[in-house]
Amino acid sequence: MTAQHVRPARRAELPAVFDLATAFYIEDGFTTPASQLRENLVVLLDSDSARVAVACGDDDEIVGFAITTLSFGLEYGRSAELEDLFVDPAHRRSGIGSALIDDSADWARSRGCRVLELVVAPNGANVDHLFNYYAHQGFTSEGRQILSRDLA
Repeated sequence: MTAQHVRPARRAELPAVFDLATAFYIEDGFTTPASQLRENLVVLLDSDSARVAVACGDDDEIVGFAITTLSFGLEYGRSAELEDLFVDPAHRRSGIGSALIDDSADWARSRGCRVLELVVAPNGANVDHLFNYYAHQGFTSEGRQILSRDLA
């Protein structure tokens, strides 16, 4: 997979990206309802502060996606978070994930971000392989934990 196969998702590709997002959330044990995923994906596709990128195979079939969002804080100023990254299992270990990460980093850099962060969510599973993978992609653990408070 080469970088030219990664590009911004088109609004008309919502069904294909939604199918991959649903597969991702099922595989990783997230409990977000599919209807909420779809609503959020529509907002992200239309947002200037988010990038939904897709990786396409040689036949232009969408085989992976990454969602990156922007924020601003006291510590780093403008920063980005690689919120979601998923590659169809049949296309893994072919460089697609790396190409999507590089695309996210390039996009964040082009918007003045000083850092690209991501969260690894174990959801009860052993995710050591993810920490190793992301370390090879240039990410380092800062030892932080994310705490959340439900506001619904």
